[in-house]
Amino acid sequence: MTDYFVTLADRAAFDPEQATKSDLFRGAGLFVGLNCFEAGQAQRLHAHAGADKFYLVVSGKARITVGATSQVVESGTIVWAPADVPHGIDEAIERTIVLTAIAPPPGRRDAEVPAHRRS
Repeated sequence: MTDYFVTLADRAAFDPEQATKSDLFRGAGLFVGLNCFEAGQAQRLHAHAGADKFYLVVSGKARITVGATSQVVESGTIVWAPADVPHGIDEAIERTIVLTAIAPPPGRRDAEVPAHRRS
């Protein structure tokens, strides 16, 4: 059975040792996940080849970097990381929940990426 509706509070999980990830939805053109961080935890700087990503800070406060720009963000902030631009969560300043979306989803072969998005 497909879950078309998800309550974030039901999927949020924290681990004192490392940040956690929960896949919420994965379609042919979009991936949506939930990342949960305890204060002090981070997500290494990385990039997605040919895929745009956004973060929606659901709760908490964190310092996020996109390209050469870092900023402290709070609940309600949307952060966009264009394809091929390094991004990551430098540090959760307090317990933080972040909804992420990536299009196209990670793991898709280049042949599946629309022609206008290929490098």
